[in-house]
Amino acid sequence: MLLQRLAIIIALLLPLTGWSTSATADNTASNNTAAFLQQPLPSRPTGTAFIVISKRDLKLTVYDRNAAGDTVMVAQFPCCMGKNKGDKQRRGDHRTPESPAGKPFKITMIQDASTWKHNFHDGRGNIRAYGHWFLRLATPGFKSIGIHGSTNNENSVPGRASEGCIRLLDKDIITLKEHFAYVGMSVTIQGENDAPLPWEPRARKAAQQ
Repeated sequence: MLLQRLAIIIALLLPLTGWSTSATADNTASNNTAAFLQQPLPSRPTGTAFIVISKRDLKLTVYDRNAAGDTVMVAQFPCCMGKNKGDKQRRGDHRTPESPAGKPFKITMIQDASTWKHNFHDGRGNIRAYGHWFLRLATPGFKSIGIHGSTNNENSVPGRASEGCIRLLDKDIITLKEHFAYVGMSVTIQGENDAPLPWEPRARKAAQQ
C-alpha cells in the first residue's frame, strides 16, 4: 500500500515540476538537430563566408565577417558524416575526407541534384537521395565528395551513415545554397579528435551579441 501511495504522489507531482523522462529525451534530440541562423539572413551569398565542419560535433558551421570586421558564426546545421571514422584512405571506405591543416577544400560546383538517385543496396532500390543541391568539393585524391541534402535519409541527420559525403536536412541544404554558398567557398573538415579552432569560441559568442 505504501508503495502504491508513493507512486500516486510521484505521478501527481511530475506535471507540476515539468519533468519527465520522455521530455528530457525530446529536448536532447531537439538540441542535436536544431539549426542556428543569424538574422536577418543575407539575401544572397556575400562571397566572404566560409565553412568549418566538425566530425566530432556533427555540425556544419558557416562563419563570416560582421559590420565591425569580426569573424562571427552566421549559421550552423546538424550534419551526417561518413559511417566510418577517420580520414578517407581509399574509394569506397565510407569515410569523409579531412582537409589538411591550413589547406581547406573548396566548393567547385553548385549543382541541382533534385532528381539525382542512388542505390544504397539496402532493399529500397534506386531512390532520390541528395536533396535539391549538391555542393561539390575539390578533395585531392578523391572524386564525388560534396555537401548535399538527405532525401529519404533525413533520420540519419545528425549521425554517421553516409558513404563519405556530408548530408544536411533537405531544408538546410536549400538555406545553405541560397544564402551562403558560392563557388570557391572554403570548407574545412575537422577530424573526430580535433578541437575547435582557437578563434571559434569567440566567433560563436560574437554571434549572440
